[in-house]
Amino acid sequence: MSSITVAKVLNNNVIIAQHPQYAEVVVIGKGIGFNRKTRDRINLSSVEKMFILRNQEEQEQYKQLVPQVEEKLIEVMQEIVLHIMQSSRQPLNEHIHIALTDHISFAIRRNEQNIAIHNPFLYETKEIYPEEYNLAEYAVERINAAMGVKLPPDEVGFVALHIVSALSNRHISEVKQHSLLIGDMVNLVEDNLDYHIPRDSLDYSRLVTHLRFVLERLRRGETVRETSSLDGLMKREYPEMYMLAWKLTKVIEQRVHIPVYAAEVSYLTIHLQRLAQKKEDEEDMELPE
Repeated sequence: MSSITVAKVLNNNVIIAQHPQYAEVVVIGKGIGFNRKTRDRINLSSVEKMFILRNQEEQEQYKQLVPQVEEKLIEVMQEIVLHIMQSSRQPLNEHIHIALTDHISFAIRRNEQNIAIHNPFLYETKEIYPEEYNLAEYAVERINAAMGVKLPPDEVGFVALHIVSALSNRHISEVKQHSLLIGDMVNLVEDNLDYHIPRDSLDYSRLVTHLRFVLERLRRGETVRETSSLDGLMKREYPEMYMLAWKLTKVIEQRVHIPVYAAEVSYLTIHLQRLAQKKEDEEDMELPE
């Protein structure tokens, strides 16, 4: 029966061990280090709900982090990561143990010092990643209850991005970049239309979802079927919205350094024209009879 051998106990919830397949590993599990001594053997089959950090760089980072973090938080974070895995039914990049634990630890310290950090892409994150946002709400509620703190709603958005990063195997900086880019493009649309899109509206949700899918298609290298007839129609019928769509695709190209297919301009024009029409309808309703 496969087992690991304890090399060092870092605390009640984290040990360093020798693994028969991965050599030295960091093992995270509730009570995994309690009453353990060096050279103790632990049957893998008898240990439930534990995580093994196999990547050496991740191991070293986590070893440095553990002494700086309250042990209760290590335990709570393990519960949260397990909940994310079970809810999403997807493997997580093991870096989440370091990145999210470090982020939450720092967020708690900021909260204790009454230092508020505004999340500039909270609305975008909620719209683009609704499932991850719900998981992040659970995480923040669990942290607040277990640690006796009250992290602000802005933190839900930050945690959601870490979850997206771990589920998609993308670095958190890339995930943030996409959320910030979508926010900037929404602002560009609003400036050009001179129209504020209500953040809880279906119009906002449609626009953000479309922009998200554009970025996802680019990231995956998917091609969009060229529709020259549609392109000609959009350019002819809605020249202003077509030009705005063209501007948006140029912003995308500059920020993500990937060429955007011409067909994306046509499809984006359709969404923008719907918004422009909505603005006109609202202005007509406001005119005195």
